[in-house]
Amino acid sequence: MKVTRLPDADPRPRRVAVGTFDGVHRGHREVILGADTVLTFEPHPLSVIAPMRAPLLLTTLERKAELVAGLGVDELVVVPFDATFAERSAQQFVDGILVDKLAATHVSVGENFRFGHGAEGDADRLAADPRFETRIAPLLEVDGEVVSSSHIRGLVLGGAVEYADELLGAPFTLTREVVHGDKRGRELGFPTANLLPAAGFVTPGHGVYACRATVASGQTYAAATNVGVRPMFETGRGELIEAYLLDFDDDIYDQPLRLEFLKRLRGEKRFDSVETLIEQIGRDVDEARAIAG
Repeated sequence: MKVTRLPDADPRPRRVAVGTFDGVHRGHREVILGADTVLTFEPHPLSVIAPMRAPLLLTTLERKAELVAGLGVDELVVVPFDATFAERSAQQFVDGILVDKLAATHVSVGENFRFGHGAEGDADRLAADPRFETRIAPLLEVDGEVVSSSHIRGLVLGGAVEYADELLGAPFTLTREVVHGDKRGRELGFPTANLLPAAGFVTPGHGVYACRATVASGQTYAAATNVGVRPMFETGRGELIEAYLLDFDDDIYDQPLRLEFLKRLRGEKRFDSVETLIEQIGRDVDEARAIAG
């Protein structure tokens, strides 16, 4: 899939799906269905328009591109969203971007899509434009709940990654560089790859998770992952993501590690002794192997 940043896109007939698409969840996939081009915005528009209301994001642009490519889309067009772009009226967006720049013949949006300065444009406004055909995708509901990025963010923050994965249509995933820790895991017999949460992005709620871990070589391993502050020890390091990769013992410091969160095994807790903690970690590892192995 080709990734293009405006204004570099060449005009050609396109079937364009338009949206922020954070998470590229199952509802987004209904919007993207049948499109050959996805138009999205980077950074998230609220981070420019109303920074105090900007959400923690589910996906980086790289992860979004990966998910979109998996849907068979030919091109991801990225709008660099800044204060100048935010001043465009709805009509300027349609004329300058959809028609002049992208030569859209078909435009697909969700029924709650808003665009243009002051969010003056909506799906009905697009449908009234005779220069392209508009498809308005209804909001998707699962078990009586509307599938939305905000709902999924809440699920991940609450540790409910299994349900979040169901609504996403893929595992919640984060990729971070492995950093040096205090080697506490190694002392316990479970050496971990340590990752720092990234500002502006969702991190699963504190607890222990079964994950699928992918190292830089592309090799995949089951992993038992702790997210939290390690209440058994005085570390002074704040929140940390610690992944114990099963059947793995290579040096991956300063390399990217990808974690797919599959199930929350338990909450983070303080144990009566280090021995009791080690016994519990052993049970966590066995469960993680059964789920992700």
